[in-house]
Amino acid sequence: MCAATSPSEDVLRSRRNPLVRSLRQLHESRGRRSEARLLLEGTHLLQEALRADIVPRDVLVTEAWRERHGHLLDGLTPATTMRLATPEVVAAAATTAHPDGVVLTVPVPPPAGPPSAGSLLLVLERIQDPGNLGTLLRTALAAGVEQVWLAGGADPFQPKVLRASSGAVLTLPLRQITPEALGEHLAGLRRGGHRLVATAVPGADLSHAVVPYWRIDWTGPTALLLGNEAAGLSPERLDGADVLVTVPHAPSVESLNVAVAAAPLLLERLRQSLSNASPPAGGRMPRIPRSSSR
Repeated sequence: MCAATSPSEDVLRSRRNPLVRSLRQLHESRGRRSEARLLLEGTHLLQEALRADIVPRDVLVTEAWRERHGHLLDGLTPATTMRLATPEVVAAAATTAHPDGVVLTVPVPPPAGPPSAGSLLLVLERIQDPGNLGTLLRTALAAGVEQVWLAGGADPFQPKVLRASSGAVLTLPLRQITPEALGEHLAGLRRGGHRLVATAVPGADLSHAVVPYWRIDWTGPTALLLGNEAAGLSPERLDGADVLVTVPHAPSVESLNVAVAAAPLLLERLRQSLSNASPPAGGRMPRIPRSSSR
């Protein structure tokens, strides 16, 4: 890749600069839709964007940040506008109280296309908390989910979700659907061969049986449905599911946080796939490399 254009040494010192005003518009969903850009904050999200071969449009950095992390700018192209700014100006452009010295913008990712025949999908109905949504998206990416459908709830492109997902939003295909249209879309999934698996609270009074999540086969085409933090899935989604599953737990708590419950559910497909794999010669399964936690 070509080196980025050299930054202007005229350090931005005014919070009223047009670039700063443009970045602040991306704090709100209306501005993101209008500009078709997302605001990323922090070194880690810049690294994730570069790792995904996403070319930033704007990069705003402090001199102290450039001294520590300037090598990250070597991979930028002339398509990126990079400017130096005072810490106060970077803070004015960011949503966090203490940004680490860099903010940038990237294009809004394109929506997910049609899912493949054997895929695992995650369908989220009215997830409201940005932290929960970000954690769910990161777990989905780790579990090999092909795409995530969002029916209402928090904006997946807001800065809080981007940070909580550790950049998973940048590479995990998303499809945003109105809650009213979700039933029709799920019916299309079923016609295409996907089984609809819905989560239910242990002990709930439901029209059909609920089984522990590990008792079903997750290796086929599956759509996992998770619901709102307070109300769970709507009755329509529960009634329309092919199977209801739960994550058994001690009765000392009424229910698990939706992002916590999602982890064993989503990773069960990977566990079953590994368990069913034929061992190589010698009878030993290959070692799975550990990934560093962040």
